[in-house]
Amino acid sequence: MQWVIRDVPLGRNIQNIRLKKGLTQDQLVAKMQIQGSSISRSTLANIETGRRNIKACDLKIMKEILDVPYENFFEN
Repeated sequence: MQWVIRDVPLGRNIQNIRLKKGLTQDQLVAKMQIQGSSISRSTLANIETGRRNIKACDLKIMKEILDVPYENFFEN
């Protein structure tokens, strides 16, 4: 039996969670920057569209701000 490993839509999941929390990209980025992230709105946009990967430290900050478990980011 061969296993097929597929990437999860991490960026789209981030976007969906952000929208469910009622935050714009600018609002989320501002909150992240207060917590020490150097992320920009354009970087977040690229992450949400899958053109860029997110740093682990930024994902940790985002998890705390959005108040969700890590599993929510990795749902298929």
